[in-house]
Amino acid sequence: MATEDWWDIRGGIEWFSEQTMNNTIGMTRLWEQKYWMTDVMTELTMAILAFTVAMSTIMIPIWTERKLIARFMDHRGSTVAIRSIWTGEGNMRIEWWKDLPFGIGIPIGWINSFLWNNYGNDSSNPKVAQVGNRGYAGFWWALPGIANNVADGMKFLTKEHMPPKNADRVTYEVAPYIVISTTVLVFAFIPFGPTLFSANPDLSLIYLMAIFGIAPLGVFFAGWASNNKYTLVGGMRSAAQLTAYEIPLLITVLGVAVLSGTLNIIEIVEFQSDTGQGNVWNLFLMPLGAVLFLTTMIAEVERTPFDMPEAEAELVEGWWTEYGGMRWGLLFASEYLRSYAACILFALFFLGGWEFPFEDALIAAPVVGGLFEFLFQATPHTVWLLLKAWLMFAFFVWVRASLHRVRTDQILEFGWRYLLPLSVIQLVLAFWLRLGVYDGSSWPIIVPALITLVAIVLFVVLVLDEDEEALKDQRRPYHVSEVDKASPGARID
Repeated sequence: MATEDWWDIRGGIEWFSEQTMNNTIGMTRLWEQKYWMTDVMTELTMAILAFTVAMSTIMIPIWTERKLIARFMDHRGSTVAIRSIWTGEGNMRIEWWKDLPFGIGIPIGWINSFLWNNYGNDSSNPKVAQVGNRGYAGFWWALPGIANNVADGMKFLTKEHMPPKNADRVTYEVAPYIVISTTVLVFAFIPFGPTLFSANPDLSLIYLMAIFGIAPLGVFFAGWASNNKYTLVGGMRSAAQLTAYEIPLLITVLGVAVLSGTLNIIEIVEFQSDTGQGNVWNLFLMPLGAVLFLTTMIAEVERTPFDMPEAEAELVEGWWTEYGGMRWGLLFASEYLRSYAACILFALFFLGGWEFPFEDALIAAPVVGGLFEFLFQATPHTVWLLLKAWLMFAFFVWVRASLHRVRTDQILEFGWRYLLPLSVIQLVLAFWLRLGVYDGSSWPIIVPALITLVAIVLFVVLVLDEDEEALKDQRRPYHVSEVDKASPGARID
C-alpha cells in the first residue's frame, strides 16, 4: 500500500484504555489487574465502534435500493419521508401533538405549523398537492428519504407479537435470535480498515464463514416451528438452496485463501495492496472466483433471483410469514445486514479492501502525483472500503431489478451442476497460481493482464453465443423444464 492510514483508531483506543486503567485501577491495591482490564476495555470499545460503523452506514444501501428501484421503474421512489411527519395527502394534518398530556405538544405544534407553512404540499392543483414532493422535503440534502427507515423501525416497535396457536413456542421464539445474533456476530470479524476492527484472529476467515453458515439453521427452525404450510415450504427451500450454494461458496473462499497464502482477512487485503507482496487485486487474478463468490453470496442472502424461500407471490412471505412486529423488522434488517456483509466481503477479497484503485500508479504519475498522494493520505481508508461496498450493493439492486425469480429445481441444478465443478476448477487454478507462478514478492504484470484478457474474451463469447435451435424450439437450459403449459383437466399420457 502506498499510503499509511493516519486514522489509527485502534492505537488511540489502546492508549486511552491504558491511561484510564493506570489512573484508576493502577493506583489501587488491584494494580496487577489493570493489564487484562485494559485489554477488555480496548476490545469492547472496538467492538462497539465496528458495530456502530456497520449500523450507521447500512442506511445508505437501504436508501440506495429504494432510489435505484424507483429510477428503474420510472418514478421518484418513496414519497413518504421527512415531510410526512408534518403534512399528509391533500394538505391534511392529523395534529397528533394535541393529544400529548400536560401541554408538552404545544411547542411541537408551533414547529409543525412553521414547517407546514414553509415546506407543505401547498398547490393549486389537488393532484399535485396529494402527491407533492415529500421525498425531498424541500431540502433534499438533509436525509432525503432516509428518515422513512427510522419511521419503519418505530412502527415495528409498536406492533403486537402474535405467535401462532399451535407453534412450537420454544423453537419459534429462539429461531429469530439465531438468525439475528449470528448476522450481527459476522461483523465482529469484518475489518473496516487496517486499524478499525473488532476481532482479528489468525483464522478470522474460517470463523467468519462458520458463523455465516449458522443462520440457515435458524431459517429452517423458524419455518418448521411456525406450524404453517407456507413457512415449512419456505424453510425447506432455504435449506436445500443454501446447502447447494454453501459448498461452492466455501470452495471459492478457500481459493482466495490459497492465492493469498493466509486465512486472515486483513492479511488477504494486504496481499492485494502491499508492494512487497502481490500488489494485484484478486479480481484480476481469479475473475472466475469473483463471479462464483458473487453468485453464491446472492443465493446465500436470498436475494433475487434466488429468493424462492420467501417468494411473496406464492408463499406469502416464506419462512418468516408468522413473524410480526419488531421480530419481523429485525429479521428484515438481518437480511440487509447479510447482504451488506456480502458486499463488504467481496470488496475485501477481490477489490483490494481499503486501497484506492491503482493507487500506486496514480501517486507515481507526473504533475498530479503529489495531489493524489495528499488525497489518499487525507482520506481514511475506511471510506474507500465503504464506497466499494455501496457500489457492489448497487449491483445487487441492478440484479434484482433485471432478473426474474428462478424456479427451485433450476436453482438447485445450477448450483450442483455448474457452480460446484467451477469452484473446484477455480481452486485448482488458485493452487497453480500460488505454487507455480507466484515468485514470493510480486506478480509479473503479464499474469493479471493475460488472465483478465482471457476472462473478457470468454465473457464476450458467452454473451454473443446464442443457440438458434434452442431459441426456435423455445427449449430451456434445464432438462426438467417443460414447454407446454399446464391447463385444468389436461393429462399427460
